[in-house]
Amino acid sequence: MSSTNNADRGADDSAAPAGTVERAFRVALYADSDNALDTGASLLAADPAADAELVRRGEEFVASAWRRGWQPADVVRIVGRELDDVHVRLAAGLIHTQSPNDRPRGRRWTAQLAQLAQLHGSPGAGATAPRPDRFAHATAVLELYRLLLRLPALEPLEEPRRGSGSGQGSGHGIESRMLTRIRGLLAKAEATDFPAEAEALSERAQQLMARHSVDEALLADRDQTRAADAPGACRIGVEPPYEQAKAVLLDAVAAANHCRAVWNEPFGFSTVVGFESDLEAVELLHTSLLVQAQTAMTKAEAAQRAGGRKRTKTFRQSFLAAYAHRVGIRLREAAATPVSEDLLPVLASREVAVTDRLDRMFPRTSTTRLRGVSDEAGWTEGAQAADRAQVRSRRPLR
Repeated sequence: MSSTNNADRGADDSAAPAGTVERAFRVALYADSDNALDTGASLLAADPAADAELVRRGEEFVASAWRRGWQPADVVRIVGRELDDVHVRLAAGLIHTQSPNDRPRGRRWTAQLAQLAQLHGSPGAGATAPRPDRFAHATAVLELYRLLLRLPALEPLEEPRRGSGSGQGSGHGIESRMLTRIRGLLAKAEATDFPAEAEALSERAQQLMARHSVDEALLADRDQTRAADAPGACRIGVEPPYEQAKAVLLDAVAAANHCRAVWNEPFGFSTVVGFESDLEAVELLHTSLLVQAQTAMTKAEAAQRAGGRKRTKTFRQSFLAAYAHRVGIRLREAAATPVSEDLLPVLASREVAVTDRLDRMFPRTSTTRLRGVSDEAGWTEGAQAADRAQVRSRRPLR
């Protein structure tokens, strides 16, 4: 009888931490009041034995976010927008500790995990290390879990289907060398202080992207092992401030590289749909153009201030709006370069496939107009910067 009582008592002891976490969740996660949050945090702070269970439940919230279509970069982005740096570190820690229990999810997912580890050091330690102020730590954890619990479902971004020969053999090496070369050209364009040099480097990078895209299309059309290739999708952060102009810029870059973009303003990203090689081109070029735009805007703004100007926000907003608008025009001109007749059916079929994937992912979309563009000097400077940074007409592809 005595041994039975001891066993029951051990079972009750092991269940105690889970009970503490459950009580704190019932109080704090389903209510918006600060009082409820304080009560839940007090329960957790008073029971150090519940720490491991609290982390385990956080990993479950992360896994649930993946099932609802979120990715690591998306979660960290929304946490950063809605909460504070401490919550970002906690989220990164949970993602890190949950990842060994997750299934493989593709190259972009792995890259996001690596970036989180690089940005936040060893994030796993942040979730479990003891805190001198247990109440403050518990409060931050509950605030994070409350946000994770309420994340809505997003459009799932499955890895694109690839034929059995895709990305294997010598072709993969050629692709890697091409992308490395493109990255090098864009890095030089971002670093130079000479607009003409930046323009020439960006032009050459865009030419290589176009050639790379067409070569990929022809290879997929002629190689039966790649017949199953299909459009994929990725999300690219569109961060404040001036996110509307940045979304317009991304849309222009996507369209010029045979992709389509849909902006999700509340969650701070655009979803870009296209074939893999084109998605990589969009990611590279959009990032580079943002860097070039920021550099040009800083210089133009300094010149304006030297002339006695005091307003900053309206100048920047108009600058980036003009930059995005002008880049869109120049990219459309470049995309209109004639191609040989045998390429037209191949490119047309890929465009249809991209549009079909987009329509299935986003059956309903709306158009947004640029707001708050009222500064003439900012618009003029932005348009001129876009002319310097962007690509002139390319040579015929074939």
